Amino acid sequence: MNTHPNITLTAGETALVEALGASANPAAAVTAEKIRARGLPTRRVEPWHYTDLRSLLKAFPGVEGEWGAQVDLPQLIDSFVITFANGSHVEGELANLPEGISGTASNSDMAPPEGVVIEADTIGDINRALSANGVSLTVADRAKVAKPVSLVHLAAGGASQVLTHQVVVGEDAEAVFLDRNHSSVEENHQNIVTNLAVGRNAKVTWLVDQELDTATDRLAQLNVHLAEGADLQLLILNAGGRLVRQEVHVAVRGAGANLDIKGVNLIGKDAHIDVTTTLAHEEPETTSTETFRNVALADGNGVFQGQIRVARIAQKTDARMACNTLLLSDAADFSAKPELEIFADDVQCAHGATVTDIEEDHLFYLRARGIPEREARALLVKAFVEEVFEDLDYEALSEVLTTRIENWLDRNG
Repeated sequence: MNTHPNITLTAGETALVEALGASANPAAAVTAEKIRARGLPTRRVEPWHYTDLRSLLKAFPGVEGEWGAQVDLPQLIDSFVITFANGSHVEGELANLPEGISGTASNSDMAPPEGVVIEADTIGDINRALSANGVSLTVADRAKVAKPVSLVHLAAGGASQVLTHQVVVGEDAEAVFLDRNHSSVEENHQNIVTNLAVGRNAKVTWLVDQELDTATDRLAQLNVHLAEGADLQLLILNAGGRLVRQEVHVAVRGAGANLDIKGVNLIGKDAHIDVTTTLAHEEPETTSTETFRNVALADGNGVFQGQIRVARIAQKTDARMACNTLLLSDAADFSAKPELEIFADDVQCAHGATVTDIEEDHLFYLRARGIPEREARALLVKAFVEEVFEDLDYEALSEVLTTRIENWLDRNG
């Protein structure tokens, strides 16, 4: 073990410090020293109370891993594809993006879009220290991008993929983005930070689709700025991975802006999936809705932390959050921590969380009609999670996400 006067590093921390030591980025030395002095976050650090990163991060492969795998990853829907394999851009010419959108290479040194606040935490520190690639995309004012853009992230061969993306959607524009993540069976790692600015009266659908192998860890962060009248529909589907921490930080900074987050976490054997969100309403007459459905089985472990903050100036805010979980095993576990911080007095805000098993009355109803118990349970679980993605603004995604959920449940049910 590497040692420091203050702490003895774990194997995962040692591997991370070694990766940081191989980087020429000055930020890497600063981050390495933080880890030597204090280690990675533990349960004593409040935002990480349910995800003890120090004990859960078992390894951190080098960032120079070679891409040797050929992964056949069919498109979810017809889209323009930009692919990153182990951090390297391998296909998808930025010069040939759909009309209304332009792009260049990006990295962690690029300034984030105007208005986007970068969270100063462990995920961001690692990203700034090790990211050497990414994409910067700009949707022109009033552009209606006819074809979705897929950012596909493939990890294989036992490597760490560290990327930074910057996305700006102009005023009165419309666009759909698919953030897809896939890995091979080796022990891989992902750290992806995306900074998204949605302009005045713009409309964006953004999907985070994660189907990593059971040996892959993922630390990801989405930082969002919503301008006046902006509308963002954010969809999150976690259906894999060993250790997953997906952070979403949204600043609602324009009057009349709307945020709708819909998420499904499918938590299987040996998996730890954590979705942590912070929504800051900083202007009057803004709205947000946050709905998560979770299924945990075997010894799967899930976490949802959702915080809504309403500033004193943000009168007429309407913010609602709900997290509902099915535990299908006595060994499964799920922790939910919804929070409201309200400093305005003319608002409508609510939050709720439930953790339960399948209702016996519902199961009896189906069995009384001749449906075998296993099939009846499967129908109830599918109905519970598929409801989240039923009425999407972008209808083409509803069918493919429903199919993805059904396939996971069939494999793991």
